[in-house]
Amino acid sequence: MSARELAKDQPASFAFNAEYLERAKKVIAKYPAGRQASAVIPLLDFAQRQEGWVTRPAIEAIAKMLDMAAIRVLEVATFYTMFNLAPVGKTHIQVCTSLSCAVRGAGDVLKTCKDKLGIDAGDVTADKAFSLIEVECSGACVNAPVVQIGDDYYEDVDPASMAKLIDAFKRGETPKYGSMIGRDGSAPAGEPITLTEDPTKPIPKQDLAAAKAAFEKAKAEAAAKAAAPKA
Repeated sequence: MSARELAKDQPASFAFNAEYLERAKKVIAKYPAGRQASAVIPLLDFAQRQEGWVTRPAIEAIAKMLDMAAIRVLEVATFYTMFNLAPVGKTHIQVCTSLSCAVRGAGDVLKTCKDKLGIDAGDVTADKAFSLIEVECSGACVNAPVVQIGDDYYEDVDPASMAKLIDAFKRGETPKYGSMIGRDGSAPAGEPITLTEDPTKPIPKQDLAAAKAAFEKAKAEAAAKAAAPKA
């Protein structure tokens, strides 16, 4: 991962619009006096959703709202790769290349993105339609490789499925998120080999009297066997 820095070109100012200002106030109110800094991540997210990225004026405005030093807000914004520090494309592709994804072929997935879009990680296409970044752990390691596009996770991605995703977004479509190989959540790939019975099937009532009789019989047989003379 390269160093994360704010873009050189910055807007002159920032202010939350009415909707996000109200949401910010509700989040801040959840924390006791003196603990407002705990709201920094939600407020950075609101700023990004409003502007498309986190600007220096937004960082300074949030710092003032939370009574924090601006450098502390900057530290958070630059640490988490979910915060865009420069303008991004309409379709923002985030390829996880941490250990689990790397072992499962994330490098090839990233290369496919670069080849299909004609840009490198950290760049935006000339038409502003796509942007691409490499991120640290997306938190869905069991379904690696994982690619986040917008708010959606595309899992079990390989070069072929990544190419199809990009083509679909180019056509203006929004492909169904989730596993690209049809996995049910984080279940093992393929047919189940354990817990194969229908979980919605009613459990038959147990005949407690018969079960007790069988237990007593087995107990008596074990006692008789233990008491039998040794051959």
